[in-house]
Amino acid sequence: MTVRETLDFSSRCQGVGRRPKILKEVSARESAAGIIPDADIDIYMKAIAVEASKRSLQTDYILKIMGLEICADTMVGDAMIRGLSGGQKKRLTTAEMIVGPARAYFMDEISNGLDSSTTFQIISCFQQLTNISEYTMVISLLQPTPEVFDLFDDLILMAEGKIIYHGPRNEALNFFEEFGFICPERKEVADFLQEILSCKDQQQYWSGPNESYRYISPHELSSMFKENHRGRKLEEPIVSPKSELGKEALAFNKYSLQKLEMFKACGAREALLMKRSMFVYVFKTGQLAIIALVTMSVFLRTRMTTDFTHATYYMGALFFSILMIMLNGTPEISMQIRRLPSFYKQKSYYFYSSWAYAIPASVLKVPVSILDSLVWICITYYGIGYTASASRFFCQFLMLCFVHQSVTSLYRFIASYFQTPTASFFYLFLALTFFLMFGGFTLPKPSMPRWLNWGFWISPMTYAEIGTVINEFHAPRWQKETIENITIGNRILINHGLYYSWHFYWISIGALFGSIILFYITFGLALDYITSIEEYHGSRPIKRLCQEQEKDSNIRKESDGHSNISRAKMTIPVMELPITFHKLNYYIDTPLEMLKQGYPTKRLQLLNNITGALRPGVLSALMGVSGAGKTTLLDVLAGRKTGGYIEGDIRIGGYPKVQETFVRILGYCEQADIHSPQLTEFVAEVLETVELDQIKDVLVGTPQKNGLSMEQRKRLTIAVELVSNPSVILMDEPTTGLDTRSAAIVIRAVKNICKTGRTVVCTIHQPSTEIFEAFDELILMKNGGKVIYSGPIGERSSKKISGVSKVKSNCNPAAWMMDVTSTSMEVQHNMDFAILYDESSQHRDTEELVEKLSIPIPNSEILSFSHRFPRNGWIQLKACLWKQNITYWRSPEYNLRRIMLTVISALVYGVLFWKRAKILNDEQDLFNVLGAMYLGSTTIGSYNHQSIIPFSTTERIVMYREKFAGMYSSWSYSFAQAAIEIPYVFIQVVLYTLIIYPSIGYYWTPHKFIWFFYTTFCSSLSYIYVGLLLVSLTPNVQVATILASFFNTMQTLFSGFILPAPQIPKWWVWLYYLTPTSWTLNALLTSQYGNIEKEVRAFGETKSVSIFLNDYFGFHKDKLSLVAAVLITFPFVLIILFSLSIEKFNFQKRLLNASIENEHLID
Repeated sequence: MTVRETLDFSSRCQGVGRRPKILKEVSARESAAGIIPDADIDIYMKAIAVEASKRSLQTDYILKIMGLEICADTMVGDAMIRGLSGGQKKRLTTAEMIVGPARAYFMDEISNGLDSSTTFQIISCFQQLTNISEYTMVISLLQPTPEVFDLFDDLILMAEGKIIYHGPRNEALNFFEEFGFICPERKEVADFLQEILSCKDQQQYWSGPNESYRYISPHELSSMFKENHRGRKLEEPIVSPKSELGKEALAFNKYSLQKLEMFKACGAREALLMKRSMFVYVFKTGQLAIIALVTMSVFLRTRMTTDFTHATYYMGALFFSILMIMLNGTPEISMQIRRLPSFYKQKSYYFYSSWAYAIPASVLKVPVSILDSLVWICITYYGIGYTASASRFFCQFLMLCFVHQSVTSLYRFIASYFQTPTASFFYLFLALTFFLMFGGFTLPKPSMPRWLNWGFWISPMTYAEIGTVINEFHAPRWQKETIENITIGNRILINHGLYYSWHFYWISIGALFGSIILFYITFGLALDYITSIEEYHGSRPIKRLCQEQEKDSNIRKESDGHSNISRAKMTIPVMELPITFHKLNYYIDTPLEMLKQGYPTKRLQLLNNITGALRPGVLSALMGVSGAGKTTLLDVLAGRKTGGYIEGDIRIGGYPKVQETFVRILGYCEQADIHSPQLTEFVAEVLETVELDQIKDVLVGTPQKNGLSMEQRKRLTIAVELVSNPSVILMDEPTTGLDTRSAAIVIRAVKNICKTGRTVVCTIHQPSTEIFEAFDELILMKNGGKVIYSGPIGERSSKKISGVSKVKSNCNPAAWMMDVTSTSMEVQHNMDFAILYDESSQHRDTEELVEKLSIPIPNSEILSFSHRFPRNGWIQLKACLWKQNITYWRSPEYNLRRIMLTVISALVYGVLFWKRAKILNDEQDLFNVLGAMYLGSTTIGSYNHQSIIPFSTTERIVMYREKFAGMYSSWSYSFAQAAIEIPYVFIQVVLYTLIIYPSIGYYWTPHKFIWFFYTTFCSSLSYIYVGLLLVSLTPNVQVATILASFFNTMQTLFSGFILPAPQIPKWWVWLYYLTPTSWTLNALLTSQYGNIEKEVRAFGETKSVSIFLNDYFGFHKDKLSLVAAVLITFPFVLIILFSLSIEKFNFQKRLLNASIENEHLID
């Protein structure tokens, strides 16, 4: 959704509250006093008091307050497609709440990613709302500037879960002075209050003699506050009796909207989200149409006659239709899981009830079921040659619609209950396995153990099978009698245990309708009663010391001996290379929406004549308002943009930048800390540099769930780039999301790195005075990608503020700088700071410096390497394999679940097909064994390649970052990814074989046993590698899942299970030979029965088993050596295709939305 749509929905759900009553009261008072209201204010108050409005004027007001007007029509974006910037997303989260009528707000770290000027403006607005409208607001902030800190009335200071101080902000320093702690000059009060609580930092603020100092813990400070007159005064209003307040002080309804309006709002949003996901639905329906065309041409009516043999093929075609419709809905799982975080957030805010979300999410999918079923049946019904009757056409269509709705409702329930892709796909495959086993096709009901017949009657696939086969085989054309005096239609129904009268069609419809209602209800109940996966912090295999993050040595005091990690300490030599960029411009194609609005040019400029220099050993800061183009500049310098047009000159060490060699000496720390969750960090010297050596064995974990804290993840991001010994390090907002003390730790680590002779530049928001003055030089940007200052900061920011009035002693120079250069100041004074800078002496100095550094040092050579990568391919492969090994070993959710599914499937199949391998009397007995082989190979294989899709997609994001950094080649990554699967697949196959082989009663000879194991192993590997290949070919999990469904259905269609090879049309037989499952079934069936000469009754004839296999399936034991070669070829071919795809395709889009970065263009 766009920013405006998000806020409109939030406003609609939160309702208007007391606004109508306030409007009525104000209007009455104005009338009584004879006051004529201001027209604009009157219109605004009336507009925001209208209930259930789809569009709200309040949204436009909040957009303006939060500075989101420029990106109002921009999609929010995600990890793969960049939409809003980090600061804009944070502002959107705040705006989502204040757009409503609430009068009490609790805001957590709302300034993350915002520049100090924007933060000041927002907090100023909140201060006015609090004072004028008597709102109640509690706001936690990280790194507040003195100007922002001074806007607050009261302060709550906490540590270790205890309140240290709660009272007027301006009395906080007096409270600590009473105990001997004094805030130094030029020390920001907020920084002082945080550091005074640390055992490492407290002593430096002690005003008495050093020998009289002792550490005062937060527990002691809390007790001292309670005994202080300020603490006692705090308790007085709590214990004093309250006078009765008006009813407006309480809420009597759980939700702001009436039920009907709630459903309308959720329904409108669901329709919008479906529209935005139209690509997925169109892609899915298009794929379905393609499969329908293939199916129709495989079972072409001109090749099908009304005899018993072809009745079996018709039965297979009906089974495949049902299976295809069932699998077509699997993308619903990943789509639902993606929406759950937003749902749980809004549910916790009481925007709507679970049912208001669940019913539209289910009901609005009905047209999709109708469309998909209609597309399928319109292509296949008359093409395959089912009974030419309008009523039977409609009956089959109705049955497929109900099947589609039933299974997609089940998929939504599974996704909402288990909430993670790995768990959801595990239980999805358990459900599909159950449906296939008891559906009546792979194993007819008469062949099932009688005590398992209950499974037949609770499987939705059973009723779909009964309904479709009754509809077809009760037609007059199937009423020809056979030599057994029974009609062909009845004989095929009896053989499959589906012989029921016509009224069972409507019973089947009723059963499926009941399952739809059941899954609707369970979906709603799951959303209502199953809570979101909670954050946890208990999965770290480390010492107890590391479990207490606030007490580890990552908050060390900066001492003389520790803070100065000298160049001598870093034993690995560093190439000192300056970077210069002159008149750098960056354009993207103008978005279609802007062209429609009349934007004049086809290209949109995001960087505008940027000139600057970055030098070794000089720590540079890149600052500017949110959306000024800071990240864009770093992306362009790093060569990370995957599109757009770059103009200008970029030089490294005086030579033109060559991207292939530049990545070898570049470290790029992106704003998002992307790491493999299962790894730990290492390399002692680097760990000490970034102060992570005391927690070196901590699992990285998942953000906001487990593992490292945000501040530690920031330092790990730096360390990951540092271990490759880069000469140039670009850091995008390394302190965002950190408090002042944590930010100081990170910047101290960055300073240490810079001292080693590296060229370092950081984008930074809201730095404290101490952090800001840790930088040597500054590049300041404004909206439109223009530079308004580039040069040294100077001692105590003297260079930055020279020539202007002196900054107040308690003023943060960075905040002052952002404030005086804001857009509002430019408008107020009718000036453009970019033009003023271009005409200044400082700009001329920068041009001279760039010109000087653009000339190579005498006797130097252009940066070059003998090899593309730092290490040879073998070392890369070993490193990638080592990493993958740890990742897999620490991913029990992924690996244990597939082993569990293997064991469960083997046990269930073993029970269901108990000792049936040697029961050979007619063709149905062989079909039963073939069904067991088909179910075993496809269930395990399909689960493997479906479950690896979300798992591998997560790792792919990390791979993109590491690949850009030049750590390894795509081939090393691909081969390691493929190789690490082998031992896990081997374990799966061993367990499966040891259970299923004796249970079904296959022949106990070494030759046959080895064939069975070898075939199953090759088949399972092929499925896994297909999943990896699909990930490499698709932009996201949803599309990969759709293609996986396509692969599964084509595998089934051309496996030889539904239609044997001799009956497949010549124009499709090549697909039979390209299908791994066809060779799997060939090997399994031939190795077991290719030499069996026992005679069986098959389609009215008596022949030996081996001859029947050759005549019906085209399988012969003499071809087993060829089959073995083909089976092992499939995994190798798929690995090569996977590696090529990883090499050629990159779906991580690095184009910024134009409306985000170019406010000046829209203005």
